[in-house]
Amino acid sequence: MRRNLEIPTGKRKPLYRFLEILPGLLSYGAIILLFLLSWLDPVLGAIYLFFLIATTLVKAIAVAYRTVQGYEVIKRAGRVDWRKRVEDLEHPHEAYERVYDDENRSYHFDEHLENLKMMAAMCKDYPTPSSIYHVIIMTAYDEGKEILEPSIKAVADSTFPNDHIIFVLAYEERGGEAMEQTALSLARTYRDTFRYFMAIKHPANLPGEIIGKGPNLTYAGKAVAKYVKANHMPIENIIVTSLDSDNHMAPKYLDSVTYEFITHPNRQRLSYQPVSLFMNNIWDAPAPSRVIAVSNSFFNVITTMRPHVLRNFASHSQPLQALQAMNFWSKHTIVEDGHQYWRSLFFFSGDYSVLPIRIPIYQDAVIDETLWKTIKAQFVQVRRWYYGASDVAYVGTRLFTRKDNRVMPFWQLFPKFWRLLDGHITLAILAPIVAFGGWVPMIMNISAHSMVAYNLPNIVSVVETLASIGLIVSVLVSFKMLPKRPAKYRKGRSLLMVLQWILMPITSILYQSLAAFYAQTRLMLGLYMEKFDSTKKIIKK
Repeated sequence: MRRNLEIPTGKRKPLYRFLEILPGLLSYGAIILLFLLSWLDPVLGAIYLFFLIATTLVKAIAVAYRTVQGYEVIKRAGRVDWRKRVEDLEHPHEAYERVYDDENRSYHFDEHLENLKMMAAMCKDYPTPSSIYHVIIMTAYDEGKEILEPSIKAVADSTFPNDHIIFVLAYEERGGEAMEQTALSLARTYRDTFRYFMAIKHPANLPGEIIGKGPNLTYAGKAVAKYVKANHMPIENIIVTSLDSDNHMAPKYLDSVTYEFITHPNRQRLSYQPVSLFMNNIWDAPAPSRVIAVSNSFFNVITTMRPHVLRNFASHSQPLQALQAMNFWSKHTIVEDGHQYWRSLFFFSGDYSVLPIRIPIYQDAVIDETLWKTIKAQFVQVRRWYYGASDVAYVGTRLFTRKDNRVMPFWQLFPKFWRLLDGHITLAILAPIVAFGGWVPMIMNISAHSMVAYNLPNIVSVVETLASIGLIVSVLVSFKMLPKRPAKYRKGRSLLMVLQWILMPITSILYQSLAAFYAQTRLMLGLYMEKFDSTKKIIKK
């Protein structure tokens, strides 16, 4: 039976509509509750506030630890010769004997040895490296050659053989004549670089589609499936990676994905998630964008160390056979990347997970023509990300339904649902409560003689100071993650990379809390975001 994986359009059913309202209802309710409890009794308000602030402190410590841990793991993964390891899988028995005797044991040596042993015992019951093909689908709207070409070159410079790569430039008809000419020019330039280079134009205004990246990816994915079938290629051995126009793939990424794909027996029920680092143009970006970019990079580093909470974000890889079976990506949401996790999870009845790939794909920080335009464009980007709150209803209706209608067990899905809901509420409420919450009990009890109310701001300040230790650790790690400072900037630019963090309270409220409340309020009012507002990419000369 083919499951309906699409998000509903038009009027929603009562349960779905309630769950759309729920994130905003709880977020607004959490703020109102602080005022209400503080008005009733400052001690009650203080207890409630302490609970939230203590959560912040614990999370700050965890962030510091996971950031350092994740950074070290990414560094070690970057030192691995993934091309050599993939080649070892072609003849695992001979490679096992050689590696077993090798005294130069590197990162994950024992894991590689065990994989070779397993492959040797399977007697060819796995895809060989020479049978693997990669399809790269890079979406574009109206970007110029100066943005697109470096991303194509990064794939061409991969350690994975180019004659086993199909590159698809999926561009929008809405991008106009200039976009089409750019796409066709790039197709001519790189037609002999890869096994095949396809420039696929996604028509505008197709029925049943929002204006977004998901419809473009799906249209291109179907074209790829036709090409694969016509050329009698093994669809079960083809891996599709979606890229944004500004994504620069690290050279070892495709080999790392290939290795994990071959060595995992449930390969069709996995997607492969790189570490997204917003570092391409970090030295050129203004301070607010740098803070957001580095903070989001840290978040991606941290989540790669927590596979049980890892979901698809931005660029990711998934087998073509699985994608075709589930009709590719959703055409009804502007957050097709995160939604793809839930779509895949329900298609495979819960037998699906995201495998972390500790090799990065580098992305651009937001830069527009002026500082004010950059500030607005940055808000547009994060409010689109936080519209992922729309998945609460998508997941909840499949959780809170009759047992015979569920696609996976209740207690297997409930923790995922709770983390999704809690994450969006935390995004909305945490920054303003940490910044201003300590004053609420005193303001709401201005005439009361409460020692707790009057001392609470000082107590909160102490807790915030302790929590700032996590920020200091993050700042130190950020310096190690930065690309080399361009020659056009003097050493004083490095000092600005430290001073920028004084903007953290402001950016947290503006780009985290307000953006989350914006997205959740739209859902509460039924004002659905059905247009993907792309953020402009400016190259500074």
